[in-house]
Amino acid sequence: MKTRLSGRFWLALILFSLIGQVAWVVENMYFNVFIYNMFRATPADISAMVAASSVAAALTTILVGALSDRLGRRKVFICVGYILWGVTIFAFTLLRTDFIGGLIPMAASVSALCVTLTIILDCVMTFFGSTANDAAFNAWLTDSTDASNRGAAEGINAMMPLVAILAVFGGFMFLDLSRQSAWQIVFTVIGGVVILVGAFGFFLIDESHIQPSETGCFLNIIYGFRPSVVRENRRLYIYLAAFSVFNISIQIFMPYLIIYYEKSLGMADYVLIMAPAVILASVFTALWGKVYDRRGFRFSALASVLLLAAGYVMLFIFRTKLPVFIGSLLMMGGYLSGMADFGAVIRDHTPVGMAGRFQGLRIVFQVLIPGFVGPWIGAWVLRDAEYITNSDGTKSFLPNANIFLAALIAALALTPLFIGLYRTKKTQKENV
Repeated sequence: MKTRLSGRFWLALILFSLIGQVAWVVENMYFNVFIYNMFRATPADISAMVAASSVAAALTTILVGALSDRLGRRKVFICVGYILWGVTIFAFTLLRTDFIGGLIPMAASVSALCVTLTIILDCVMTFFGSTANDAAFNAWLTDSTDASNRGAAEGINAMMPLVAILAVFGGFMFLDLSRQSAWQIVFTVIGGVVILVGAFGFFLIDESHIQPSETGCFLNIIYGFRPSVVRENRRLYIYLAAFSVFNISIQIFMPYLIIYYEKSLGMADYVLIMAPAVILASVFTALWGKVYDRRGFRFSALASVLLLAAGYVMLFIFRTKLPVFIGSLLMMGGYLSGMADFGAVIRDHTPVGMAGRFQGLRIVFQVLIPGFVGPWIGAWVLRDAEYITNSDGTKSFLPNANIFLAALIAALALTPLFIGLYRTKKTQKENV
């Protein structure tokens, strides 16, 4: 029998998932544009920033997830974390060449120094964001759902990155992101909204009814890495490994996506092209969670990966607006529905009452490993990328469509998983 979830739960899920993803969109998609436009960052700079942020996210989630299990508390980590997350986003308004150059006049290269400071502040921001969202909010979501409703909840949760992209694109589409003043607006508005949501959470979120763990915080931290735990939860770790491969595929192209649309394809109006694709993919992802509840992971995840692969093929082959729109729609629909599939199956296989200590493990496979491997592959693919000369005499690289071919090859590495699931299903039927 399906467990009904309260309206209060759904409001908290939608609000905190959406605003959290808005903040992550600014980091994952716009920080790359920020250091590219403002400080002429290279592929190596972007790769280093993604990798450093991935380490910060993984370590934070492991530590805070274990601590929240030890204390039996989620709400305070969510609300305080969101408030401090917003403060650090606002702090990016200080990263300007005029301000940093005046503050540290002896710097050999102000732009290079600003890139370094951006990476450092990104790690600080990630600490608070992962505390609030990756560790506490995701553990709260696992605590608050069960196998009868998790697919529907995860469908809403998984569609939020696309809704967030639409909100950020639409909200800032008229800003000239080649100007420092535009970034001041972005960081001020997003930082303020995240702070307000964190404060509202004290009144909205119902605390998870979990018992504080009897084991110490250190044992909670290492729990998911113990060989005995791996043996006891073998299927969980198989799904985590597959999730890592899925996200490596995404991280090969995602750091360069906006730059590719705007600079390589010359689509200055890429927001107008992307908005309909984002809306359609968001609706599709919200409904897809119910497919998972009814048909299970094997069917839903295979369909999602096939959609993703079809999108890669379209984006690799075509350069004009309509095919790029179709490819983007397929790619985003496959990406977000796949995130819903993996998110739900991982929650289904997470031991009851241990959601906090397993969130860090999830981030290792979802963020840390892909954050190193994916951007490194992307940077390697773009090692011979074309460079253009900017109006100020500096040079910037142009991403090319080979990033989608590399992402497709990575996604095809999931084939053994689906073959194994098919054989398992066939064996089960024969035994019956």
